[in-house]
Amino acid sequence: MNPTANQNFLGALAAVADAHAQRTCLIQPGAENWSFAMLSDASRRVAGALAEAGVGPGDRVLAQVDKSAHAVALYLGTLRVGAVYVPINTAYTSEEVAYFRGDSEPRVLVCREQDVPALAPVAGEADLLSLGADGDGTLLQNAAQATPVDTITKRAADDIAAIVYTSGTTGRSKGAMLTHDNLTSNARVLLDYWGWADDDVLLHALPVFHVHGLFVALHCALLSGTPMIFLPQFDASAVIDALPQATVMMGVPTFYTRLLARDDFTQQTCAGVRLFISGSAPLTEQTFAAWEARTGHRILERYGMSETMMNTSNPLDGERVPGTVGYPLPGVEARVVDAGGQELARGEVGVIEVRGANVFAGYWGMPEKTAEEFRDDGFFITGDLGKMEEDGRVSIVGRAKDLVISGGYNIYPKEVERLIDEMPEVLESAVIGVPHRDFGEGVVAVVVPVDEAVEEPQVRAVLEGRLARFKHPKVVVNVPDLPRNAMGKVQKKELRDRYEGLFSEA
Repeated sequence: MNPTANQNFLGALAAVADAHAQRTCLIQPGAENWSFAMLSDASRRVAGALAEAGVGPGDRVLAQVDKSAHAVALYLGTLRVGAVYVPINTAYTSEEVAYFRGDSEPRVLVCREQDVPALAPVAGEADLLSLGADGDGTLLQNAAQATPVDTITKRAADDIAAIVYTSGTTGRSKGAMLTHDNLTSNARVLLDYWGWADDDVLLHALPVFHVHGLFVALHCALLSGTPMIFLPQFDASAVIDALPQATVMMGVPTFYTRLLARDDFTQQTCAGVRLFISGSAPLTEQTFAAWEARTGHRILERYGMSETMMNTSNPLDGERVPGTVGYPLPGVEARVVDAGGQELARGEVGVIEVRGANVFAGYWGMPEKTAEEFRDDGFFITGDLGKMEEDGRVSIVGRAKDLVISGGYNIYPKEVERLIDEMPEVLESAVIGVPHRDFGEGVVAVVVPVDEAVEEPQVRAVLEGRLARFKHPKVVVNVPDLPRNAMGKVQKKELRDRYEGLFSEA
């Protein structure tokens, strides 16, 4: 790698777009399709608007926008001016957005047009621009008047390209800093490992505010110059309609369980698909088997994180073993260690650690936390519990922390517990995730009531408008007390074991 060359990841994407200018890039059912040339032009104009708003190299662009072609142009335009893209979930409330704005200190906050009144009080010193669902709003109005930016701002390989906020089990969300080299290396490895071909068509039904949809899926199509069927969200009927035109689909386990629940989803529906990929949450062996029985396809499960993007994958050619996440990707080292960091023998369960060009640069504004999560030899401590077989195949057996993953979204219990514990009817609470056939894990609030039992509608009423809906408990369980160890720590594993069958009929 030439250290003096421009390592801005957009350079690689722009070269592919120029080479495939007239090829369809975004197939949008019910709306106009976009070619690679149209996307490039839109991103240059958005870059012009950002530049006129004072956005420059290293500045943050905080984006809470709906999935659309213009949202992709916003991401690419941010990279073009050398700024740092900071996507956040559209379900977050203004109270939550206020935290991300305060932490990332963006130069610009881009939101949905309907959210401007709610976000204006929390925008702080950031310019507040809107991106309308139909391609309007102040950002695109400014872009129409701005001088398009044709140059690509020079960035070094280790400069930050994006900050993706990830949840923990204590405290607030942490911003994982992903570099241009992180994005470039991981995308190129995946294209090769998953056998991306010139005639592939990706069915993209994922959101574009986290790693799976924004980087893994989007980058594979953009870097290969191949089309993607760009659905605004997952809708089983829309996916079934689109699958006959697709060759690859990426999804979270919920996508697959919901398709299997449909009588009109048949083997013929996906006769032209060569590869189904699953991630963001554990895929159950039952879903794997049911999918194979219905379609004849064996889902390829892989393992990644916001901090690392993709770490491992089941093979394209070779045995895809249900309940495992495959082998470390080329250029990625993985090991399983004990609590002291000593590597364990193959087959023993411990904490998974990884090292490679895919691993992030650290947590934004948190050098001490970053130092805690890395070994002296550069391995990142994932916090996931797993084991490695003799041949290197990795299985995830649990999490060292109490993170809940529901429908592919990360939820940290402390944030939910804090608000529930504020209720006068609640003495204390513990939020856990237990197996759910549709969502992977369902959120459960275990509460100790002061007097009368606390019902789920009461809890929802307290959380409404303060936390995104996906964080709300699906069930509230009342108990006389919470199990604790000798040190007074709540034993959440005991609670998970106790209520693991709660959604068995869900």
